[in-house]
Amino acid sequence: MTRFDLRTADLRALNSLTKYPSIPTYHELDPRDGRLLESATAFPGDVIATEKVDGTNSRIVLLPDGGYLIGSREEFLHARGDVVANPALGIVEQLRPLAERLASPGSLRVYYLELYGGRIGGAARQYTADPARFGHRLFDVLLLDDWAAALTWTRPAISAWRESGGQPFATEERLAALAQAAGVELTPRLFRTGALPGSIAGMRALLAERLPETLVGLDGAKGRAEGIVFRAPDRTVIAKARFQDYARTAKRRATAG
Repeated sequence: MTRFDLRTADLRALNSLTKYPSIPTYHELDPRDGRLLESATAFPGDVIATEKVDGTNSRIVLLPDGGYLIGSREEFLHARGDVVANPALGIVEQLRPLAERLASPGSLRVYYLELYGGRIGGAARQYTADPARFGHRLFDVLLLDDWAAALTWTRPAISAWRESGGQPFATEERLAALAQAAGVELTPRLFRTGALPGSIAGMRALLAERLPETLVGLDGAKGRAEGIVFRAPDRTVIAKARFQDYARTAKRRATAG
C-alpha cells in the first residue's frame, strides 16, 4: 500500500488533481459575444435540478494519511496543524470546523462547497444583510481511490483529465449519504425530470418559474438566485443555466431585431 506524505507530495499536482472542473452552460455560449446558442446539452435520462449558489467555490481535501487541506478553487489555503492560515474570503475560518469533524476515508476524498454571504462578491446581499454572516452548501464529492497513480501524471495530463470529466464524483445517492454523515446541507434540490426545454426561450421560462428567488437566504433574505445546475443521477453529465446568460441573450436579440 502506498503511503501518503504531505511533506514530500507534489502539491501542484495535488492541487490540480482536486480542483473543481468547469461546468458547461446548458445552452452553448457563443465565444464571440457571450450570447447563448440554441444547441443544448443532451442528457441520456433523468435530470436532477439544483440551485446554483453564487458564492466562492471551496474545497476540503481529506488526505490518505488522515490530514486535510482547505482551499479555494484555485489554491490551497490551510493544512491541518498549520499555525497560520490564508484568510482569503473567510474560507478557512468558515470551513475548518467541518474539516475537523470529517472522518478520514483512508484514500483521497474532496468535499466541494459553495461558501456564500458575508462579503463574498456582489451577490452576497441576495443572501444576507449581515456582512459577518456566511453559509455553505455541499454540491459535489470526489472519491479518488487510485490517487497514488494519478499523482505521477504530468500536470497537463491531470488538467486534461479533470476538464474532460475524468474525476470520479459521487452519485446523487452517495452524495446525499455523505452529506448526511457529515452533517452538512446540500445545495437545494429543486425537481427531477425526464425532459428539459430545448430552446433558449423555454429554459428562460423554466428558470423564472422554478426558481423565482433563492432558497438559501440566511436571515430571511429572498434575493435573486444565480441559476440552476442540471445533473444526471450518476453525475456523468452536468450543465448550468444562469439567469444572467438568458437575460443577456434576450436583450441582445431584441437589440439586433
